[in-house]
Amino acid sequence: MNKILVTSLILAVLTLNASAASKIIMEGSTTVLPIAQAAAEVFMDSNENVEVSVRGGGSGVGATSIVEGTCDIANMSRAMKGSEVQKAADRGVIAKAHVVAMDGIAIIVHPSNNVSALTKKQVKDIYTGKISNWKDVGGIDAKIVVISRDTASGTYEAFGALAIKGQKVRSDALTMASNQQIATTVSTTEGAIGYVGLGFLSDKVKAPTIDGVLPSKKSVVTKEFPYARPLFMYTNGNPTGDVKKLLDFIKSAEGQKLVDEQGFVSLK
Repeated sequence: MNKILVTSLILAVLTLNASAASKIIMEGSTTVLPIAQAAAEVFMDSNENVEVSVRGGGSGVGATSIVEGTCDIANMSRAMKGSEVQKAADRGVIAKAHVVAMDGIAIIVHPSNNVSALTKKQVKDIYTGKISNWKDVGGIDAKIVVISRDTASGTYEAFGALAIKGQKVRSDALTMASNQQIATTVSTTEGAIGYVGLGFLSDKVKAPTIDGVLPSKKSVVTKEFPYARPLFMYTNGNPTGDVKKLLDFIKSAEGQKLVDEQGFVSLK
């Protein structure tokens, strides 16, 4: 009987400890996703009682989730819109922004493309439909396959503001759900052009200069690169408990090292 009681007590304690484990849900931007995933893994190694779940979906999804209370941290590659902040306030949610890294939106083409330099005007004209052939920007006589992000994407919003100045992306553009999907598609489509965060650059794609400036950590820091932007994580008000602990870790020297390792620009 004593053995049964002891076993029962042990099981009860284990169950209690399991139920006491903290869970943090991060959701949103596919640009911020690699940073969030890397940080979550390292953070959980040092905090065994905390489970961090990281999901993508786009910055718009992150904004909706923090407003509706279905995530603890909204990952966003753009600032929340005024309408989103108002929706949050209407629900009693105070949208608190935390800048966790800097990034540059790189224009990418297939590695075989002989175009190594574009101007901001040419990028704008390609994406708004004024230019449709590579020969018009110094390339071969071939159709430009324009690839853009879906409208839930923060990168789409940032690119719209920085590169095409609020104009509409051409109607025949192919839309993709993530940075990785764009990078993969451009790497396998000879006439393609797309745009991704710095962390998604690789030798499988080619990044032309924009007005003579290469997309790089250095050009983002010096503000020479024209398509630079901050990356955010949003919380409901000032974070507390394990959520604060996770954000403090991401902003720390160790966390910012992970930002660099993922190909983005650290704040330190």
